[in-house]
Amino acid sequence: MKTVTKKELVHRIAERTGVTKVVAKEVIQTFLNSIIDELAEGNRLEFREFGVFESRERAARLAQNPRTLEKVPVPAKRIVKFKVGRLMRKKVSGEDVGDLSLDDDDDDVPTPRAKKAAPGNEAQGMA
Repeated sequence: MKTVTKKELVHRIAERTGVTKVVAKEVIQTFLNSIIDELAEGNRLEFREFGVFESRERAARLAQNPRTLEKVPVPAKRIVKFKVGRLMRKKVSGEDVGDLSLDDDDDDVPTPRAKKAAPGNEAQGMA
């Protein structure tokens, strides 16, 4: 297993997209800062097929010091939860993902699914 740094990702993305490393770094840093800002405001971020980030309140609790076995109060705090998306889960586990891609168009407004008419009633009420 290898650790990949932000610098390495900037280099790879700059090569793949043809932009300079400065531009790639600025975009990545702006993206990461935006995620942090949204979570700090209590917002939920959903990236289809990738995963969902959300901040949650962890309740205050009583913990135990493992050395002294003394009970210690732990105050409530906000934490970040990440739920892995389908594509990431499959790809990391080594499953074949076929044509699944993160390239979805989130800018499109989802259209509601039309209800299917009962068989034989397709033209009912249409004259």
